[in-house]
Amino acid sequence: MSFRLSYRADPGNPWFSWQYVRDNSDTVLAALRDHTTLTVRAVLIAALIAVPLAVVAYWFRPLTGPILALTGVLYTVPSLALFAFIAPYLGIGVATVLSVVVLYALLVIVRNTVAGLNQVPAEVREAAEGMGYGRWGRLLRVELPLALPGILTGLRLATVSTVALVTVGVVIGRGGLGQVIFAGFQNNLYKAQIMTGTLLCVLLALVLDLVLAGVGRLLTPWLRGRVG
Repeated sequence: MSFRLSYRADPGNPWFSWQYVRDNSDTVLAALRDHTTLTVRAVLIAALIAVPLAVVAYWFRPLTGPILALTGVLYTVPSLALFAFIAPYLGIGVATVLSVVVLYALLVIVRNTVAGLNQVPAEVREAAEGMGYGRWGRLLRVELPLALPGILTGLRLATVSTVALVTVGVVIGRGGLGQVIFAGFQNNLYKAQIMTGTLLCVLLALVLDLVLAGVGRLLTPWLRGRVG
């Protein structure tokens, strides 16, 4: 999908133009849908990988350092370099973009999940053992539910950062709103186009963060009284 847009030149080149939004609404909305889909898929995939990794780090303490170190190293690799490493194997497409942003999301989710699990009181774990729960039963019925605040914090941070990172996918033509922003630079630094893509990225991050915050309140009703 191409996001190089035509527009009526504005001598003032304002930072925002409703005329631009109206004239290009279909293409901008398509970019927003693409960006949202990439973000949600990446965070879900990252969570499916990161939470089990965090459980392994929690159960086998000698592995905590190496797991956090590995995800930390991946987080420090420049995104453009990761695209260059991965693209020859996965091609130029959605799979490459997802792989890069998933790798960046791992550290945040793993670290917060481990922290959440470590904050489960020892007496609660002992009580669960006394009730006959094995390792898996204790994890699924006691520890993970109590660690939900930490897990959701990691998911929220990962989601916000992923919204920003998806824009870098523009280097291989799959950057969602990044396509709109980059096209603004190509169109003689058309500010309204750049600002539209930027504002939609910010709004998308805020909306997704609020959704996750609402989910967190629904899943952790025992915390509502503390907030007040």
